[in-house]
Amino acid sequence: MFTILPLQNGLDNVAGFFCQGVHAGFKPNGNNDVAFIRSNEPCDISAVFTTNIFQAAPIKHFLRYPKGFQTNFILMNAKNANAMTGAEGIADIETLFGKLKTKFPSLHNPIMSSTGVIGYRLNVDKLSTAFDKFDFNAKDSHATASAIMTTDSFKKELCFKVILEDGSFFHIAAICKGAGMINPAMATMLCFILTDANIPKMDMDELLLPSIENSFNAVSVDGDTSTNDTVLLLSSKQSGAYHKEAFNEALRLITKELSLMLVRDGEGSTKVVAFEVSGAKTEAEAERAAKALSNSLLVKTALFGEDPNWGRIASTIGASRITCNEESLVIHYDDVLIYSKDQRSLNAEAEKKAAAVMKKDSFRIHCELGVGEASFTAYGCDLGHKYVEINADYRT
Repeated sequence: MFTILPLQNGLDNVAGFFCQGVHAGFKPNGNNDVAFIRSNEPCDISAVFTTNIFQAAPIKHFLRYPKGFQTNFILMNAKNANAMTGAEGIADIETLFGKLKTKFPSLHNPIMSSTGVIGYRLNVDKLSTAFDKFDFNAKDSHATASAIMTTDSFKKELCFKVILEDGSFFHIAAICKGAGMINPAMATMLCFILTDANIPKMDMDELLLPSIENSFNAVSVDGDTSTNDTVLLLSSKQSGAYHKEAFNEALRLITKELSLMLVRDGEGSTKVVAFEVSGAKTEAEAERAAKALSNSLLVKTALFGEDPNWGRIASTIGASRITCNEESLVIHYDDVLIYSKDQRSLNAEAEKKAAAVMKKDSFRIHCELGVGEASFTAYGCDLGHKYVEINADYRT
C-alpha cells in the first residue's frame, strides 16, 4: 500500500535538485525567460521527444550523447525555439555551455531545452548574461516554471509526496509549458519531471512512455505538433525510497494532470472536452477516432459556439477511416443522447439539454461504435477568435 499526497510548490520539494528562472531580456514585459535545473551529482535521465521530422537543435544535441548518459544540468530558454537552424544551432548550444562552465565548473553532460519562434539562431551573448544572474543554489520552482512560458496564461507545476507502507517516502514533481501548437506526437510542449525516488534507470525508461501515451499523447489544442516537444525525467535517488507500482501511479497522475492543464490553457479556449470512443474494433482504431475528434477544427468551432451539431462528430469518425457504421453508432454529450439509429435528429428537448451541457467548462462526448470492445479517450478544447489573434501576432 502507498499514499500519494499533493504538496505546495513544485520542483523545490525534490531532494538533490536546484532550479531558478531569471530575466535576460527576451520577454519585453520583464518576465523570466531563461532558467536552469541542476543536480548535486550527475543523475539518470529518460527522455521522450517529438516525432516531428524537423527536430530542434536542443533535441539533436541531446541525441549526440551516448545511450544511458547522466547529466547534472538543464538550461532552458523561451522566445526562441532554436529549430531549423542547422549545424549552427547545435554549435550555439556548445558555445553557451562553454560560457556556462566558467560559472559552473562542475558541468557534466549539460542539456538544453528551448521554446519559441522557429527559424532564428540563439542570441548567445544575450542569453549568456543570465549566467551572471543565476544563483546555482536556488530552489525556486515558480520562477523556473514561469521562465519557460510563452503564450501560457498560467504556470504549470505539480508535486506529489509518495509515502510507502514502511513509512519511507519519495517525491515526484514537474513543471510544464504549453498552450498552443499542441498535438504531441511523442514517441511547443515541454515537461521536466524530477524525482528523488531510488528508481533504477531501466524502470525510468520502462514507465515514462506509457505514462505519456494516455496524457501528453492524448491531448490536442490545435492539432499542430511542435519541433521541440520534450518530456524529461531525472532522478537524484536521494530519498533512498522506491516502490515501482507507487512510482508508476504517481508518474501517470502527474503527467495526466499536467496534460489537462495544457488543454485548459489552450490559446483562447473556454472549455475542456473528453472525447471517449468505446466499442471500437481495435485499440488503435479507438485512438485514431478519438484523436480525430480532438483535432477537428469543425468540432472545435462547434464547441466554441456551443452548438450540439452531432453531424460533425459522426462525420469526423467516418473520415478517420476506422471500422464503424451508422446503425450501431451512439453519441452522448455527458448523459444526453444526441444520436442513435432510433434518434437520427435532435428533438427540441434533447437539443436544449445538449446545449446546456456545452455551456459547462468541461464535459464528455462519448461515442459508442458498437463494433468491438476497445476504447480510448482523447482530450481537446474549443477554438475561437482569441486563438487566431494570438497566433496571427505570435512573432510580434
